[in-house]
Amino acid sequence: MNRSPLDWDALIRDLVTTGPFARVDYTAETGSTNEDLLRAAREGAPAWTVATTEFQGAGRGRLGRPWTAPPGSQTIFSVLIRPSREQLTSLGTVPLACGLAMMDSLSEHSVPGAGLKWPNDVLVRGRKLCGILVEAASLDTDPAVVIGMGTNITLDTAELPVPHATSLALEGVSVDRTEFIVSVLLNIHRRVGQWAEGERNWLEDYRRVCSSLGQDVRVILPGDREILGVAVGIADGGQLLVRDAAGTVHTLSAGEVTHLRLQ
Repeated sequence: MNRSPLDWDALIRDLVTTGPFARVDYTAETGSTNEDLLRAAREGAPAWTVATTEFQGAGRGRLGRPWTAPPGSQTIFSVLIRPSREQLTSLGTVPLACGLAMMDSLSEHSVPGAGLKWPNDVLVRGRKLCGILVEAASLDTDPAVVIGMGTNITLDTAELPVPHATSLALEGVSVDRTEFIVSVLLNIHRRVGQWAEGERNWLEDYRRVCSSLGQDVRVILPGDREILGVAVGIADGGQLLVRDAAGTVHTLSAGEVTHLRLQ
């Protein structure tokens, strides 16, 4: 099993020298690349700064869930963007654009069975492959948004953080970690760039790969309220549209989705 370190020279060449990123900060080990980059943002780091590492000991997913794995077994990175005040009104769709970027890279690597559970859970054959956490800071003064991603690359069954997770290796897909992280970052730059320009075509692409659509779903809303129904669409604001048994369509901007059957 190849768990050699990322190729630093290739990262700089492909992302900064010939690519669209401002800088790449690399550490062998850290607590959280999101925390590192939020701190760098406060210190004036430019937009499109990347932080990456071989191992993070305090990585978090949505709802504060831990997300960790052996050194060199994942691609772990965070990206800093600096949206304008006008763009803050559509900030809620950034996680969707990031999930779509990961799907772009999985398509490039011919990963079978990949799909997006709303809003941005990247699944392969129904098992979680990638965690995405988007955090914002200083929105009232100097807006900064950090996009964090951790993707399971070479984990075996015993190393999975939860039983419903998977890795590219377990799905029979072999990738070079450096090449894969470059692919995902370039796709993030493209998809978030489309978001920043106010384009809507990327949402059509999102709808095509959203595995929640057409599914019977249970959605746990804030306050532990539950909605059962069929996911029938994605609104232009990124909300999930769920039609319940009475025919009422609910427009949901947040919630924990469970697919009740596999397509």
